[in-house]
Amino acid sequence: MDHALRVLEYEKLRQQLAGHAASSLGKDLALKMQPDYSYDRVLSNLNVTKEATEVVRLRDRLPLGGLTDVRAEVKRAAIGSVLSTSELLAVAAVMYGGRQVKNFIEKLHEDNEEIRIPRLDEYADKLTKLIEVEQAIRHAIDDQGTVQDSASPQLRGLRTQLRSFEGSVRSRIDNILRNNAKMLSDAIVTIRNDRYVVPVKQEYRQAFGGIVHDQSASGQTLFIEPQAIVSINNEIQEVRLKERAEIERILSALSNEVGGVHDAIMTNLDVLAELDFIFAKVAYGQEMKATEPKLNDNREIKLKQARHPFIPKDEVVPITVELGEDYTSLVITGPNTGGKTVTLKTIGLLQLMVQSGLYVPAEFGTELSVFDAVYADIGDEQSIEQSLSTFSSHMTNIVGMLDKIDFMSLVLFDELGAGTDPQEGAALAIAILDEVKRRGARVAATTHYSELKAYAYNREGVMNASMEFDIESLSPTYRLLIGVPGRSNAFEISRRLGLSEQVIDKARSHVGSDAESVESMINELEAAKQRAEQLEQELIVKRHDFEEEQAEFEAKMTEFERERDNLYRAAEAKAEKAVEQAKRQANEVIDRLKKLREQGIVKEHEIIAAKKELESAKPTLQEKKIQKVKQKAHQKRTFSKGEEVKVTTFNQKGYIVKQINDNEYNVQVGIMKVNVKADDLQKIGPSKEKSLQSKGSSLKRQSSTKSELDLRGVRVEEGLMRLDKYIDEALVSGYDNVRIIHGLGTGAMRQATQEFLKGHRHVKSQRPGGMGEGGLGVTVVELK
Repeated sequence: MDHALRVLEYEKLRQQLAGHAASSLGKDLALKMQPDYSYDRVLSNLNVTKEATEVVRLRDRLPLGGLTDVRAEVKRAAIGSVLSTSELLAVAAVMYGGRQVKNFIEKLHEDNEEIRIPRLDEYADKLTKLIEVEQAIRHAIDDQGTVQDSASPQLRGLRTQLRSFEGSVRSRIDNILRNNAKMLSDAIVTIRNDRYVVPVKQEYRQAFGGIVHDQSASGQTLFIEPQAIVSINNEIQEVRLKERAEIERILSALSNEVGGVHDAIMTNLDVLAELDFIFAKVAYGQEMKATEPKLNDNREIKLKQARHPFIPKDEVVPITVELGEDYTSLVITGPNTGGKTVTLKTIGLLQLMVQSGLYVPAEFGTELSVFDAVYADIGDEQSIEQSLSTFSSHMTNIVGMLDKIDFMSLVLFDELGAGTDPQEGAALAIAILDEVKRRGARVAATTHYSELKAYAYNREGVMNASMEFDIESLSPTYRLLIGVPGRSNAFEISRRLGLSEQVIDKARSHVGSDAESVESMINELEAAKQRAEQLEQELIVKRHDFEEEQAEFEAKMTEFERERDNLYRAAEAKAEKAVEQAKRQANEVIDRLKKLREQGIVKEHEIIAAKKELESAKPTLQEKKIQKVKQKAHQKRTFSKGEEVKVTTFNQKGYIVKQINDNEYNVQVGIMKVNVKADDLQKIGPSKEKSLQSKGSSLKRQSSTKSELDLRGVRVEEGLMRLDKYIDEALVSGYDNVRIIHGLGTGAMRQATQEFLKGHRHVKSQRPGGMGEGGLGVTVVELK
């Protein structure tokens, strides 16, 4: 494992990660980082990184500035040592950092009640706010490391007394300076041995008197303490000694307080170091534009557009590779400097990154697993000291690996079997791959041997892959192609470089029939792969179109049913209202007749009028209209092929494709075909076929759109916009086939054009131009 970490440059990963830590504590953890081999722990570490990523997204990084490693100072305080002012300030900074982080996480929950960061909450719960000790240190010591007067009343009193004495000394010395100016070298006051003195000329030593404390380098000036201030200087010294003793007492008391919370500070330091390490992972991932990988326990690797983290973003070519599901072994072939080794290192390093709790530089959908060990034999390990050849060195490493490899291992071989006789090396490589595969390990290997190109076709669970090579530019593209073994391209490259056909033909004659068969097989595979990819793209587009049409149809049917239900409910409500009104009117008439009968004054014409009122109270149902609708509904409707109709169920126009039975038709509505009952159709126009024929002929006569589009010299983005617009115009003009002229050039416009046409809903097919059509500089498009 240590060898794999070294050849995969895991140490460089640590160093880059350490560069994103905010403190020496976090840097230390980053530099000591190791991949984990427990699935549960790896998953937990990734979840912590995910929580930290969410915190950064919402609020930015944790407030960890100024955090330093004070473990040694805290241990000394715990055993009774007195810390200096700078050491106490560093301890206070750690206390402040812990308090800030705890407050930060608590505030995060207050501002975002729905946020869930259980693992970070556990870290925050371990932090202790040591406010009293922190404030005691800050109260006693200022930012410059000076013990302040406010540290204690005694210190304040001593310093007040000291300032008074110093003022008295200065006053007396000022008088001496004024009265003895000619005896002095300079009219200044200075300090020697913590006592105030004045600079006296050598010749006036006896005349001036006092105590000599120092002299100048030349000996011409003596620094003398005048006799008049000796006593007051003595008093100042006494006060200063008391001041130092008081400061020592204050620092000792503060150190004792620090020692009293030793355990809490050490826990805070550990937690803050872990948090700094975690958020360094987030910052590093953001710099790489990394994404969260999905973790599986099936030993499957699925990298999507993965990038090696040490290659600059503008130079790296992403790879997409899978290993462990459909096949457990991957054999990669291709030219030198084509990117094979980088591909192996990308697989191995990203696997180590995820097992270290890091996000990986790849697209969403990337999956990685957890292996018990990652083994790698990469690079030239030739040892001069041990007199080992390249082959011997590789084999020594591989032998050591084979003693440990099992089904929970990921194994990476670079140029397996190289450095010895090609035939023996190839046989040995096949045997080693078979042995590793037998043990159930996941393995990716690179090779030059043509024998291994056919290896995948004779072994179940083995897949060929190759690094693409551009014959036109004679350079590798660094793209990984899965399912296709690499071609040597030696003859083609030689031809492009000017080697005569005669020499090339002679060289071909020396190539064995087996090699020719392999190259022929590779050519067929490449062609088949291209056809399969094109078909896959077409199917994806058609499936997408179908899903859109289905969703649109279902949405319209849902809307229709909703409107129908609304109409039913409205009709029922209206009917209930009409019946209620009729009942009310009838009851009023009956009540009036009863009263008249009781009075005995009912007359004939009043009875007739009452009957008319009862008849008028009956709800009006518009019988004639209802009958007409019923007759129309029972009338048999017939439609002919191509006839333009309206589908009343979802208010859309279309035309008849075919009749299914007496009462059902297949109707083309927009881009989808649906089966519709005859009762739900209305005639609105003539045959679609006739209409299109007449309309198409007139459009062709009137349209100014040409049957070809020239995109030469146009940037890719602008060209695709013009191409999209042109296809619409060509359809309106009735063209069945058009030509897109993109030229050869770098191939960027050609590739972009063909990729765009693959996914276009109105493109039936496309092909390169033939003889007389412009060749590869033209794409002929059949529209539908």
